[in-house]
Amino acid sequence: MDIMNAKEALKVYFGYESFKPGQEEIVDAILSGRDVLAIMPTGAGKSICYQVPAMLLPGITVVISPLISLMQDQVKALNEAGIHAGYINSSLTDAQISRVYIKAAEGAYKILYVAPERLESNDFISFTRQIGISMVTVDEAHCISQWGQDFRPSYLRIIDFIERLERRPVVSAFTATATEAVKNDISCVLKLDSPTIVVTGFDRENLFFDVETIKKKDDYVLDYVSKHPDDSGIIYCATRKNVDTVYELLSAAGCLAARYHAGMGNEERRQNQDDFIYDRRSVIVATNAFGMGIDKSNVRYVIHYNMPQSMENYYQEAGRAGRDGEQSQCILLFSAQDIMINRFLLERKDFSDIPEDDIELIRQRDARRLQVMEGYCRTTGCLRNYILEYFGEQRGKPCDNCGNCHREFSEIDMTDEAKKVINCVYETRGRYGLNIVLGTLLGANRARLKELGTTGYRTYGVLKGRPEDEIRLLINNLIMDGYLYQTADKYSVIRMGNIDPLKNPDTHVVIRTHKDKEPEHRASAQRRRSTDTLTKAGYELFDVLRNLRLSIAREEAVPPYIIFSDKTLIDMCIKLPEDRVSMLMVSGVGEMKYEKYGKRFIDAIAAFLKENPDCVTSIADAEETSGDINISDGRKKIRVSKQPFCLAPEDGERFEYKDLYLISEIKDQLNEITTAENVRHIFGTDIFRLLTQMGYVEEKQIDGRNVQVQTEAGLSKGIVSTEKISKKGNAYSVLLYPTVIQKEIVRYYTEIRDMANPTEEKI
Repeated sequence: MDIMNAKEALKVYFGYESFKPGQEEIVDAILSGRDVLAIMPTGAGKSICYQVPAMLLPGITVVISPLISLMQDQVKALNEAGIHAGYINSSLTDAQISRVYIKAAEGAYKILYVAPERLESNDFISFTRQIGISMVTVDEAHCISQWGQDFRPSYLRIIDFIERLERRPVVSAFTATATEAVKNDISCVLKLDSPTIVVTGFDRENLFFDVETIKKKDDYVLDYVSKHPDDSGIIYCATRKNVDTVYELLSAAGCLAARYHAGMGNEERRQNQDDFIYDRRSVIVATNAFGMGIDKSNVRYVIHYNMPQSMENYYQEAGRAGRDGEQSQCILLFSAQDIMINRFLLERKDFSDIPEDDIELIRQRDARRLQVMEGYCRTTGCLRNYILEYFGEQRGKPCDNCGNCHREFSEIDMTDEAKKVINCVYETRGRYGLNIVLGTLLGANRARLKELGTTGYRTYGVLKGRPEDEIRLLINNLIMDGYLYQTADKYSVIRMGNIDPLKNPDTHVVIRTHKDKEPEHRASAQRRRSTDTLTKAGYELFDVLRNLRLSIAREEAVPPYIIFSDKTLIDMCIKLPEDRVSMLMVSGVGEMKYEKYGKRFIDAIAAFLKENPDCVTSIADAEETSGDINISDGRKKIRVSKQPFCLAPEDGERFEYKDLYLISEIKDQLNEITTAENVRHIFGTDIFRLLTQMGYVEEKQIDGRNVQVQTEAGLSKGIVSTEKISKKGNAYSVLLYPTVIQKEIVRYYTEIRDMANPTEEKI
């Protein structure tokens, strides 16, 4: 294969026609030698942003990651895609690590994953002197910042490693969750050199967010899981005890569940994780020890049994749903006890690796994050907007895809009650926290209030008889509006904020209370899934392909989603590929995946259609097809967003013919001269497939490698083969195409346009 560009590598290795938003900008910056800092939400394709350039850069890319499971998953997936990768971490023996060093030094790997602690070892430093490192990629880069929720002191030593290298490589850093302070920390601590900073936005439009304030959490979980028996889901709990309780509850109800927490043995944790990843168990109940680096793409729901300690943690954990872009649910079950549990856990946080001077600062930041998380659980506004505004994105209209947007609210003017709350805080002189203020206002009969003397306040009992939740909501609103201020100390207190606006008689404090809308209203507002285009027959075929995928996964001992994602299988059900060319048009099917699995899936589709000759597997939405749905031979054709590549009649006149061209040079010219609207880019592989169909070239297995050669017909046309030497000193052959072949290619792509538009009037 000729030297590829980034888009060809994306198609050949990963099976995608185009980059997602932000990816191409990042890849181009890296390939031009610039440092990069990318902040992209889970599922936005961070990995591809460094994996594609790693294939095109001359040396090896070292990826620094704190997550063993991520390394293992990524290396499996890369090798499946035909990209040679390895990892070094504590799961390997010394002998295995030595073998990795030897293979890497021989040039066997393009990507090597390492844990940050490894950078300090003498053997690794010695090893790096034997190889050319073209890029150092820092994954989970927020771990480098003390403002971050997962600060790891070992990350601070990454820059020391980079500065010890003989030649400074490109440095790229990636994270899914970073506030402005964290972003600045990453750039400064890593000493990024005039970096290209790409923030694609934190929004995950396919995720539906909801907060349910309930006491009977067990009933809710049992009911939800029973209503989604075929969906894969994660249930997060704050404590090991809760994990065991929920797991036993689901198991007793006959649910195929697994559990995961640090109190279990290593082998049991590994087995349970594998059972979930390999779809042997549909649900896993876990503490936040589970999931870091897990790339399972078809998780349809994430339920938080307890409130997490920070918005960063919540968004990262909830973001494990819907990585394939399909509609998924993120539900947080909230109760006041969750706040107490998290305060208890934060008080016992391990600070053994943290400098003494930094501990109090980190405690204050943890307390502030907990307040933000409580605010999320209590807000009556749009949940998605709350999340995005925390990460610095200013949003306007409500999203219409969260629980609060699907609730009916009534507004209550509580201006008088608000003034009584403020008077109470004034009497406390800012010395007490929320529970003391609440108890005082409600006139609670508590020994602690008597001990503090708040029973003698003028505001003691002034809101007696009002619902506690209502007053708690009012205080939360006053804090959010700046009338009150809650400190971020270990024992936070409520103090006076800016109350001047309340002195204006025209100022009102209004709170919103809600009740759920009817279930059918909520269901109708849900966004479409890819499976929504499938008919009954389409779902049956989808099940056939999933079963085939599971069989292959068991044969090869890899998770099913590494073979193909659900989204790719759905696209197969829509496009019904019948040969190599049409299978490579399926999203997520690259050259290597086709070579390994394509024929088996084509055969499965053909067998299904033979058994169901008149079936229609999918019907596209009217908006997508503009009414153009043609059904023939049991196959539905739909109009896709971009048409296959073609040339307008006058385009061919601009093609600059030469005696001999590489296929990549022909491809570049075609893409440059086309003026046809709404067509895809053409790749070198597309042109080679065309020439194969014309009978001029073919692929042959020579010494275990696929090699492109000319046929007798190709030789007679003047296609020649020539030897080249790679940068590693290896010889390889390429084909050169004469003018006569160039003209046939141009003529074909001009005529294909007329065939696609037979009734188009010529002017």
